[in-house]
Amino acid sequence: MSHREDIEKILIQEKTLVFDAFDEATAFELGSRIRDFALADGLGVAIDVSLWDRRLFYAVTPGATADNQEWVRRKFNVVRRFHASSYRLVLEQDRDDRMFPPHRALDVEDYALAGGGFPIRVKGAGVIGTAIVSGLPQREDHNLVVKALATVLGADAGALALASSN
Repeated sequence: MSHREDIEKILIQEKTLVFDAFDEATAFELGSRIRDFALADGLGVAIDVSLWDRRLFYAVTPGATADNQEWVRRKFNVVRRFHASSYRLVLEQDRDDRMFPPHRALDVEDYALAGGGFPIRVKGAGVIGTAIVSGLPQREDHNLVVKALATVLGADAGALALASSN
């Protein structure tokens, strides 16, 4: 898929993967689903599900590193600032250096232009938090979050997934 096609698909994901309500139990279900998928496939990742004011779920699977936690923090900041999937922003910016353009004045220590952060949207409330994966290539981080969101929301995960980068 081209960048344009991927961006269009991600926009569909963002419009489709919307909760009627979101609470601590939903966050645990979502985070646990991501963890289960990662463990089943032997993926080493850090998983974070947070509202803007607090973390509701955090886990790592074997193979995750200390760096993954830092990437989670930086992806969280990106989704909070832009209310968009961090991978969509990667594709829209089309930068190999994983930094936002200088005119954005976003410090690389606090903002990562990297996929894997996805906005949690609630009908009637808008974006209230994030679901984040870190540890895989950024496209696969994104796909893992989307797969879990689709599963929890009863959407067709296969139809929403971006084609694998392999």
